[in-house]
Amino acid sequence: MIIGLTGAVGAGKSTILNILKEKFNAHIIEADKVGHLVMKKGESAFDKILQSFGNDILAADGEIDRIALGKIVFGNEDNRGKINEIVHPEVKKYIEDTIKSIQANDKDALIVVEAALLIEGGYKNVCDEMWYVYLDDSLRRQRLKESRGYDDKKIDDILSGQLSDAEFRASCDFVIDNGSDMDNLTKQIDKKLKK
Repeated sequence: MIIGLTGAVGAGKSTILNILKEKFNAHIIEADKVGHLVMKKGESAFDKILQSFGNDILAADGEIDRIALGKIVFGNEDNRGKINEIVHPEVKKYIEDTIKSIQANDKDALIVVEAALLIEGGYKNVCDEMWYVYLDDSLRRQRLKESRGYDDKKIDDILSGQLSDAEFRASCDFVIDNGSDMDNLTKQIDKKLKK
């Protein structure tokens, strides 16, 4: 079974991934980590990114300096569109290849693909089910301030680029309410997987 796990920033997707890995022996594929991987020197997106943004984004070690790239991309819709057109297809292909590889070794594997842009990225055709991690907006803001040091403006900027609660719910098969303790979260997941 392949589960797509998504949710807004600060909803607690990492917590759910840990539960799925530790308690349910799931194989975890995180799109963010894959995104960093495909941008490395010699990988599929590296040359395409340099062609689009030039060598000024290279660090001293010859790798892409993600901070320098971020300065060019964030706040510029055209550049953000360009980087997404390069990286997203490469990430999706890598994820699909990884799923095939896991299934070749274990046809009954529980595989979880986590991405903030799972819905927008068209992963519905890759996953058997889409799960949405929900957390009340005020709690999410509080956690983002405490854990990442974000201020209200930064949180607003990030959230403005993400789907609304209604859009997440409309596109997902199952909602995990992350407003309680680990025991309750584990029970929600266990009940769903038993079905």
